[in-house]
Amino acid sequence: MAAPGEAIIKIHSCGICGSDLHFFQGALPPPPVCPGHEISGEVVEVGAGARVRPGDRVVVEPLAVCRECSYCRTGNYQLCEQYRILGMMLDGGFADYLRMPSYALFPLPAHVDFEVGALAEPLAAAVHAVRLANVRLGARVVVLGAGSIGLLSVAAAKAAGAADVWVTARHPHQRTAAESLGATRTFVEADAGRELSDLARQHPVDVVIETVGGTADTINQALLLVRPGGRVAVLGLFATMPPLNALLLVAKEVRIVGSQTYGRYGPRADFDVALQLLSQDPERFRRIITHRFPLSEITRGFETAADKRTGSIKVAIRPA
Repeated sequence: MAAPGEAIIKIHSCGICGSDLHFFQGALPPPPVCPGHEISGEVVEVGAGARVRPGDRVVVEPLAVCRECSYCRTGNYQLCEQYRILGMMLDGGFADYLRMPSYALFPLPAHVDFEVGALAEPLAAAVHAVRLANVRLGARVVVLGAGSIGLLSVAAAKAAGAADVWVTARHPHQRTAAESLGATRTFVEADAGRELSDLARQHPVDVVIETVGGTADTINQALLLVRPGGRVAVLGLFATMPPLNALLLVAKEVRIVGSQTYGRYGPRADFDVALQLLSQDPERFRRIITHRFPLSEITRGFETAADKRTGSIKVAIRPA
């Protein structure tokens, strides 16, 4: 039964995220709860005072916060000291049903289906990073990495007005996806170093968005690529302490910002922006959903997501 202010959602789709793969592959300790945080579904029950009704189609902003501290009051609720994220600290979306405070539910546009709607979460993370990096009209942006967050960062940067978005990608199917989402140039990740650096010297890069994480030396790569006075946004989840060329950071006066999940800027949440982008062209975003598995075959889903030789980008899990 839903408590006051809560809703129970029947889950229709939940995507496998890169952080989920870190847990699956043993790079990070597995969470003590049910994973999954890229969630869409239908409200089936509400408690007193809930802001939604049974039958509403929704996407879940998978954060539980206090809503009272200075961070929450100013829209920076991702920094709340009581912040808890579904799939890591609270039970997440690889399940049939989910209980969630109704303040964390956003209406799904009528012409966007549940599968595409579940992309709102990773797209909101990309929107947040692009906002923090202050991507402006006419900017030149480099996105390091072409997993789902990197690819969605391409779309977010283009929507923010970037004129050029260059992307490094490990696999051909990722480069194709990057181009479909607006990348103006792609580079083979293993060979990108010198070619991309030479190009960046000729055509200064305003913003670098790092989405690789793991054990990669991508923060230093970003410092090399970005112009003096430029900006670097770090989204990648690092499994080890990454090296940092502090001399280059100081000499170039680069501003580095970490980007965690999503928040709200004035009256608009990053989720609002993400849903607006999805609603403009749902089929364009659907192209990055390469595989689908029922919840009963979730292990196969994770194996597919982890093996890029399958051509996987985003793997969607749905209840039977």
